[in-house]
Amino acid sequence: MKIAGFAGYSGSGKTTLVEQLIGLLRGRGLRVSVVKHAHHGFDIDQPGKDSWRHRAAGAAEVLIASSRRLALMREFEHEAEPSVHALIAELRGDADWVLVEGFKESDLPKLEVWRATTGKPVRYPQDARVLAIVTDSPQALPQATLCPVLDLNDAEAVAAWLIDNQDRFDYPPTQVFA
Repeated sequence: MKIAGFAGYSGSGKTTLVEQLIGLLRGRGLRVSVVKHAHHGFDIDQPGKDSWRHRAAGAAEVLIASSRRLALMREFEHEAEPSVHALIAELRGDADWVLVEGFKESDLPKLEVWRATTGKPVRYPQDARVLAIVTDSPQALPQATLCPVLDLNDAEAVAAWLIDNQDRFDYPPTQVFA
């Protein structure tokens, strides 16, 4: 299994890029899963639906399934922030690629998605796990980098770079990150 993180601040284009990469990798016959970091308070359930009612009644876990889909909602008794590795362990493990959106502080190899227009700083100078920078404004990068700089508007080139460098995304990693 290969795992690539996509780190960047809100508004940088991570979700759009990951969405495009899913289609491009699937088009190459690869199975793709996604782990997405959400801020506390998010909800995927709809008020009034059976699963929502069960959860609202106090169920610790609600698993809903059909012939085409399965969803598990788990309530934490105490506020908890599961690690990205714990969330990856929840996956079935049969994906060729897992794209991780968010978790910018994780020890996963990652691509930094950056737009100058967000006004947010770059992360690559402080994060040795950034293997490439994906941006629509390479001329505005505030610091030189040895990482490849990829075009945010060319998802095909980003997908090709991932495939060409797939050995760098092996999971579990062959080297231990500090």
